[in-house]
Amino acid sequence: MAVNAIVAVVGSGLIGRSWGMIFARAGWQVRLWDPVSGVAAAAVSLCADGLRDLAAQGLCADPAGSAERIGVAESLAQCLDGADFVQENGPETLDVKRALFAEMDAAAPAGAILASSSSAIRCSLFTEGLPGRARCLVGHPVNPPHLIPLVELSGAEWTASETIARAREIYAAIGQAPITVVKEVEGFILNRLQGALLAEAFRLVSEGYVSPQDLDRTVADGLGLRWSFLGPFATIELNAPGGIADYCERYAGFYKRLAADPPGPEVYGKAATESILSQWTAPADLPARMRWRNRRLAALRVHKLSQEESEE
Repeated sequence: MAVNAIVAVVGSGLIGRSWGMIFARAGWQVRLWDPVSGVAAAAVSLCADGLRDLAAQGLCADPAGSAERIGVAESLAQCLDGADFVQENGPETLDVKRALFAEMDAAAPAGAILASSSSAIRCSLFTEGLPGRARCLVGHPVNPPHLIPLVELSGAEWTASETIARAREIYAAIGQAPITVVKEVEGFILNRLQGALLAEAFRLVSEGYVSPQDLDRTVADGLGLRWSFLGPFATIELNAPGGIADYCERYAGFYKRLAADPPGPEVYGKAATESILSQWTAPADLPARMRWRNRRLAALRVHKLSQEESEE
């Protein structure tokens, strides 16, 4: 992408601000727009604060210069004018996304990619009737996107392969870690994996097998340590002398029994939730806890980047 490429960030809440920082840090001109008056203007200073935080954590080389590349559009049309890439961050509501994408497809330059930060709504559900539907896809980030680089690229059956390829190239160039969802599926990949773990976690705690604190410890000090740099397939490959095939030979019987008795929807019911909450102590200051999480994520991201550079 050429210098001075323009990204239109449609929706300037938490996720939109993160995208603004990511693109600005990578040298793009960023236009923020939000349908609620004053939100985009407030987002500019919040992005500048966030970029300074990233710089302090070693994740932004020029916070002041990056912040200068972020501006506000007074209308959606102005935001889209001349844009090379569009990142939509509206509410997770099908009717809203349909309306936004219809407006964006009509107003954005013909060569601009239209990407949605949708968390679970499939691209086909809000792009089917659009003249430019071939340039539309989901680019689902992980919260907070400026610290967790994964982006899931999911198109509809009519999304052009060139759209996916170009979006993947752009996301990689701005420092994210794109993956391609080959076939549309509700929730994409990350949320389906997260959902499977959450359902079992809810079941184990609500049925009294373990406390919620110890379950969290099991992930944070167990599975999570491996998963911070290895996926599940790479993990099991290293957990048996003969690799993945050997692991399946050794443990498939156990996992088949688990798969035959999966958690049901009732694990999210009122009784289960109340059982978990009765054992859980919520943080006194949730925003402070979020800031703590972000500092830890930043430190982990810096460590991973340093290790990747040393292995090159």
